[in-house]
Amino acid sequence: MAIIEVQNLSKVYGAGDTAVSALDGVNLSIDAGKFVAVMGPSGCGKSTLLHLIGGLDHPTAGKVRIEGQDIAAMKDEQLTELRRRKMGFIFQFFNLIPVLSAAENAALPLLLDGVKPASANAKALEWLEKNKLADRAAHRPDELSGGQQQRVAISRAMVSDPVIILADEPTGNLDTHSSDEIASALRSLVTDWGRTVLMVTHDPRIAAYADRIIFLKDGKIVDDTLMTGEASDNARRLKEKVESL
Repeated sequence: MAIIEVQNLSKVYGAGDTAVSALDGVNLSIDAGKFVAVMGPSGCGKSTLLHLIGGLDHPTAGKVRIEGQDIAAMKDEQLTELRRRKMGFIFQFFNLIPVLSAAENAALPLLLDGVKPASANAKALEWLEKNKLADRAAHRPDELSGGQQQRVAISRAMVSDPVIILADEPTGNLDTHSSDEIASALRSLVTDWGRTVLMVTHDPRIAAYADRIIFLKDGKIVDDTLMTGEASDNARRLKEKVESL
């Protein structure tokens, strides 16, 4: 069953001679419980697509449906509630609050939603433990490595039990070892916890963890590939495909 549906989605920035088409009539359907990566050259519309699906931006034309609901038809309050309770967001630069501990950062979405601090903290600690950070719960971001900070961000994204995780270049600011850890953690969200993950990445090695790869070029989908076999073989195939596009 499709949890994300995109129909004739377009996004144009600016007007007249300065208009730039970031997306051009994109159609896409993503089933629940799948890990999908979006790849393509810089400026191809990857992040724009992710932001439109997440309701962080408005399309120029077309529709985005989440669990059958057209998010463009929602009032601001409804869209905010959808994002807060149905979606988790992970970004390249972690976006953690420096003065808060790992547990406090992870609990923040629940606290903003009115959950009592004791319950919010317990849920945050649960997800930090799942992300192998229970022993770092009291540490601030500047006391954590980049990979650890991103695992805090994953815990924060999951604390509200969303059905969809949207990750924008989640390994783009990490070394190879930490990147593999984050890709594995995202894979686990799908395999072990049944979530749907949509990830934008430029790295074929990280994309190889996904079930399906969507390639964008000039705002259009130019290839849609299901992944089979070993991750190392998939990474090699993806690298060759990226170079050919």
